[in-house]
Amino acid sequence: METINIQFTLFSAFYAPLIAAMSGGFLRSEGLEPDWSVAPAGVSAIKALEEGTAHVVQSALSQNLTTLSKGETPKCLHFAQVNEMDGFFITGREPDPAFTWDKLEGSEIVLFGGGQPLVMFKYACHKAGIDFGKLKVITVGGAADMDKAFREGQGQYVQQQGPFPQQLEADGAGHVVAQVGPMVGPCGFSSLAATPEWLKTDMARAFTRAYTKTRLYMNEESAAEIAKAQKPYFPKIDEAVLTHCIGTYQKLGTWTPHIEITRAAYEATLDIYQYAGGLQERFAYERACAEPPVISASV
Repeated sequence: METINIQFTLFSAFYAPLIAAMSGGFLRSEGLEPDWSVAPAGVSAIKALEEGTAHVVQSALSQNLTTLSKGETPKCLHFAQVNEMDGFFITGREPDPAFTWDKLEGSEIVLFGGGQPLVMFKYACHKAGIDFGKLKVITVGGAADMDKAFREGQGQYVQQQGPFPQQLEADGAGHVVAQVGPMVGPCGFSSLAATPEWLKTDMARAFTRAYTKTRLYMNEESAAEIAKAQKPYFPKIDEAVLTHCIGTYQKLGTWTPHIEITRAAYEATLDIYQYAGGLQERFAYERACAEPPVISASV
């Protein structure tokens, strides 16, 4: 077995396809033994690529867009998607089957203080036709800090990625009222990145074959079986909650079977970041992305 070093920028059930490549044995079937880690808080896993401590990282296209906007050349390329849609939820304190986005105006909501989660959320507000400036925003730190703050009574709503909101529901501490993804629409939300040099290697081809099989598994296998395999990675989350979360993401369609970052998804991401005001130029696809080393799992 050859060790492949994988690093996550963030670790949650939203990134279950990459986790499943490990938990489902797909990497080992290609002769790769995964050694995984999570980047320190506030640090992108891209740094691990730059330092040579990781072969593949979970990141976002925005990382390369930021680098390009500075007039610099990215040292890595995004070669496969993880999620083709925003995976955040809006959770309220009470059930609200009739929830509409305009209810957020004038309300206190615990939000991420920056980065892609905030950019996408603002774009969702724009698509929903509401004024983000009318929200009473509370920022307290990272995902765990936000969950703790909401549980302790801060905010009428909270922005969270699964499985945090599903665990809130299970604990009777909150109720999911909306998903951000359908409002934003399909886009290049999160992806896998590696150096151009590594993408030419046999390891890269082996990884891509494994990951291609994983994507099919994520769409064909039951949420219960996927959750059972991944439960050891989420010791603080109830298995039933993890099952519910994975099933929700399957229905949302964030884990489409194809692995490549489509040009349509890339262009949608450019639209979102242009709206946010952080992108002055629409960079060519090839400057931020690369095609996967192999497309077919049978190659």
